[in-house]
Amino acid sequence: MDLELPTELVAYLAELDAFIDREIVPLQQADDNIRFFDHRREDARTDWDRGGLPSKDWEELLAETRRRADAAGHYRYAFPAAYGGRDGTNLDMAVIREHLAHRGLGLHADLQNEHAVVANNVGLLLMLEYGSAQQKSEWIDELAAGTRYFSFGITEPEHGSDATYMETTAIREGEDWVITGEKTWNSGIHGAAADLIFARTSGAPGDGAGITAFLVPTGTPGFTVEEYLWTFNMPTDHGRVALRGARVPGDALFGPEGRGLAVVQHFFNENRIRQAASSLGAAQYCIDQSVAYAKERKPFGRPLADNQAIQFPLAELHTQCAMLRALIRQAAWTMDRHGTFAASEQVSMCNYWANRLCCEAADRAMQVHGGLGYSRHKPFEHIYRHHRRYRITEGSEEIQLRRVAGYLFGFMKGRAPKGV
Repeated sequence: MDLELPTELVAYLAELDAFIDREIVPLQQADDNIRFFDHRREDARTDWDRGGLPSKDWEELLAETRRRADAAGHYRYAFPAAYGGRDGTNLDMAVIREHLAHRGLGLHADLQNEHAVVANNVGLLLMLEYGSAQQKSEWIDELAAGTRYFSFGITEPEHGSDATYMETTAIREGEDWVITGEKTWNSGIHGAAADLIFARTSGAPGDGAGITAFLVPTGTPGFTVEEYLWTFNMPTDHGRVALRGARVPGDALFGPEGRGLAVVQHFFNENRIRQAASSLGAAQYCIDQSVAYAKERKPFGRPLADNQAIQFPLAELHTQCAMLRALIRQAAWTMDRHGTFAASEQVSMCNYWANRLCCEAADRAMQVHGGLGYSRHKPFEHIYRHHRRYRITEGSEEIQLRRVAGYLFGFMKGRAPKGV
């Protein structure tokens, strides 16, 4: 076992930091762009007149950041070299995502909408794996550049964790498919060119087979965004979508008919390990900031750091970070070596624990910083608000625990998730 990070990856982190300091930090400081990160003025991100959607200025700033990162050769790091990337591995991306989050909030990585100078563009990876030749020719270039994307329509108003019980259906009519149903929490739907809609085309509720993925253009007649759902962490781009007899051609199928659940599970496994790494990085940031503050703050004439009541909670969190880091890197390495679904149990372990750990670290940082920590003069309440979401989305922590228990107690017969 060689637990050292590859030398080229360590060198890349230094290259990435130099780019951020040279290009991105000055951009964040220019033209009062800091208002988007000054949490007393954080509502600059939100267009209250458009139902709480991200403001135009905020999204244009993120787009400029992506352009600069792409021009410098960073944005596409995870993509195959044929598409301008560096053939980044799952291990690479786990380390990079942790590293970016550990820097704190900023234009280099703002996880509220999955923005980062090194793209976590799972949509492109899905397109390369499941897209038809026609879909690839239409989508790949713009997906790779971050100038076009599709949303992900799996969750329904009445069905979240139990995705195989979805009520959305697709019926074949000649060469076309007619889709009827509702989806909710479609993040980014306000600017998406299409929505990846999952619908039952055969089988019974609960079956892993019989669910099919369709790439539905958002301008399709019968496809409407009904509302945007406000959240703990604004702005919102999470839409509730209705499909009322939305007709799409046969070439809208994304992957094989009836095998859409494999697309879902592929997306989740790829994204959950990276999400866990981001939560780990943010947790370590909260811990490090708290340690530094405890050394400086001197109530009663002595540093807070002298008190075991301050030391011990942070020492426990720091220990958990170290153990989690090892498991995340092992799971990512296993995925690279043996395939996307080779470490599904470990991915679930990493995901639920990292998201919970980040919330605990942010909460502890607020406590160590006292009233200042609870205020919007520090980023901890923002970090808490964002990462609290991850304990619910893309498989709640209860679902992650259920999967781990399924492997542990033998309820899950195969080593791969349902539908794979």
